Amino acid sequence: MDQVKLLFLFAGLIILSSCASIVPVGGLDAKNCNPNLNLACVEGPEVVEMPTHEELRSLPAPENPVVVAVYKYMDKTGQRKQKGNAAMFSTAVSQGGETMLIDALKSAGEGTWFRVVERVGLDHLTRERQIVRTTREQYNTDGEDKTGLAPLLFAGIILEGGIIGFDTNIETGGVGARTLGIGYSQQYRRDIVTVSLRAVSTLTGEILLNVQASKTILSIADGYDVFKFVDMDTQLIEIEDGMTENESVTRSLRSTIEAAVLELIYQGDERGFWEINWPMNEIIEGKIEAIMDDAEIIYSEPIKEGDENLPEEVPTPDNIEDIRG
Repeated sequence: MDQVKLLFLFAGLIILSSCASIVPVGGLDAKNCNPNLNLACVEGPEVVEMPTHEELRSLPAPENPVVVAVYKYMDKTGQRKQKGNAAMFSTAVSQGGETMLIDALKSAGEGTWFRVVERVGLDHLTRERQIVRTTREQYNTDGEDKTGLAPLLFAGIILEGGIIGFDTNIETGGVGARTLGIGYSQQYRRDIVTVSLRAVSTLTGEILLNVQASKTILSIADGYDVFKFVDMDTQLIEIEDGMTENESVTRSLRSTIEAAVLELIYQGDERGFWEINWPMNEIIEGKIEAIMDDAEIIYSEPIKEGDENLPEEVPTPDNIEDIRG
């Protein structure tokens, strides 16, 4: 009978530990639980907005939008995903760098900063324009020339660069403790992704701006275990539970690209390639802070009558007439 009770207790602990591991961070609610499936609790889709994304969107509008073109923004690391000691065919980082870069450019200042012209799918664009031109020629019945299309917009700046670094296991470590058969352990790993972004003048080919940005990617593993004898040290209970949380490489890459675009805008403003229309109150506050930082405040004690240590040029009721001469 005691063995049966022990078996039910052991099964219950396993079920509880398993349920604790699959509960999402935000808890179970109508958004991430599917009522049609008995044991399925899934997280619903969400729009990813990183802190850098919010700062990029809140930029004041420029004097004039900048026309830019993005041809490629490739993964230059050449790294593959690791599984144990073997490399897989999948790449370690996303291959959609140009898509993330275009999204970051269109998000800057709520879409007021850059006019991005299509160059990634330029072949598709030219083919579609050719179809439009051919269709107009074929079905033109009134004899008028309606085949002309508006010319393509050319870019004054080409944005180049790519993902230049993905360093894994930059730092690893952990901590653990055990007492009376109950233990806890935590391990972590730190990776770094680095991107480069440069602005090239279409007219001269000169590299106007060049920035690099990096972001840390964290991975954490927590583990709990129980190893204990019960029932007069004749029965053994052993329970293990754990969870691993890995920061998304794709989200980290997107945040790094957005940080590079933000730094490119700031550098261009400092070097005079464009101008950020900061609100007047922020400009005034910045100038006041600069004046206060440069100002020198001198504190002095009030002059007391009869003080023998006063210099002669300091006026007192006794020497005021002599100083006036």
